[in-house]
Amino acid sequence: MPDYAALKRELDECKNPLFFFHDDTDGLCSFLQFYKYKKEGHWTIVKSRPLLDDRFFGKVEEYDPDKIFVFDVAEVDQGFIDKAKRPIIWVDHHEPLDRERVSYFNPRKDTPARNIPTTLLCYNTLQDDTIAPAIMWIAMVGSIADWHMPAWKEEFCARYPQLLDKHVTKPEVALFDQPVGKLARILQFLTKGPIKDVKRNILTLLKIREPIELLEQTTGEGAFLFKRYKATEKEYLELWKDLQAKKTKDPLLVFAYTENKTSFTGELATEAIYRHPEKLVIICREKSGEMRCSLRSARQEVLPMLKKALIGIQGYGGGHEYACGAAIQRDDFARFLENLREQLK
Repeated sequence: MPDYAALKRELDECKNPLFFFHDDTDGLCSFLQFYKYKKEGHWTIVKSRPLLDDRFFGKVEEYDPDKIFVFDVAEVDQGFIDKAKRPIIWVDHHEPLDRERVSYFNPRKDTPARNIPTTLLCYNTLQDDTIAPAIMWIAMVGSIADWHMPAWKEEFCARYPQLLDKHVTKPEVALFDQPVGKLARILQFLTKGPIKDVKRNILTLLKIREPIELLEQTTGEGAFLFKRYKATEKEYLELWKDLQAKKTKDPLLVFAYTENKTSFTGELATEAIYRHPEKLVIICREKSGEMRCSLRSARQEVLPMLKKALIGIQGYGGGHEYACGAAIQRDDFARFLENLREQLK
């Protein structure tokens, strides 16, 4: 089990933290909880590939933090760690990596390994604090978005009966068929678009105190963010309509689109596997000669399949057992699909 007391000490004993977090609901909700508790520091969102490397060192120089916190980022480059020359606290739940000079909180390093969303790791760190009731809804949203139902679901349902039916036990049902899932989609879509718009969205989101502000636009901040969300949702629904139009008996559900549209590969793949659990879902956005993909499976672990499919292929990828990301050179994509197809049981 991660040492939550040690993680909280790391947060308490800094004065100018710098937070890096991945641009999905899990990463965002992790950051929101720690920032609402700490109420100070700076932050930067890690968009696209979940990799913290030299591209981000300028932020370290700009903000001169005394500690660096990294949430839900699958890979932190050793060169970045060495160059930063500051304590780095890395909270994550992707496949564990070996790194030096970093405090690494990852439940998949435990024996036995466990997959707990980063959001929930952050909440567990703060749940004995007075901040816990105020961030419970954020922790639930981030957990549901990563298909995980927290053990304290009954307490949440008693506090927010309008967000989650107490009889719902499956996180995927909560995500797609309950109001708490709509909150997850709102937060996810607020990380889309130009970085200046995303920054404004997150600055506004930090002012939100209760979920009803977003769902019913009861405050100016909630109304502003909901309007931003609806504009992004329109783009998503257009792509979802095209995806749904694909009728195939192929066990692979492959859908590709071009870079002139916003990246929704993860969101499309997650909804597609919920609607089509019998398929191996591969959603791709073509950009700069690469097919940037999100892969999902409900019945067979996709991570080992991905590793085998990449042998002899120009590309890279990784992630969780049933949900992965990959980038494949366009010329190798057809062979990559065949490599996956050969592994289907």
